[in-house]
Amino acid sequence: MNTRKRHFAICIDNTDYAASLIVKKLYEVLPDEEAAKDGYLRIIDESGEDYLYHGSHFVLIELPIEVEQALVAV
Repeated sequence: MNTRKRHFAICIDNTDYAASLIVKKLYEVLPDEEAAKDGYLRIIDESGEDYLYHGSHFVLIELPIEVEQALVAV
């Protein structure tokens, strides 16, 4: 089983991205140090692909590892 720590965020603003992001929905965040330097997060959005979105559209959250594993398994 993959025990790598996953990161998740809740969308709080989908302005200009209504087709790609749903407010109040949980999204997986992929590591991207270069994007983070400029305030962006790499998010797996509604298309199932990962794209960069400004961090102001999200609130990062911490989840117990059991919850993360359950979410990733779905």
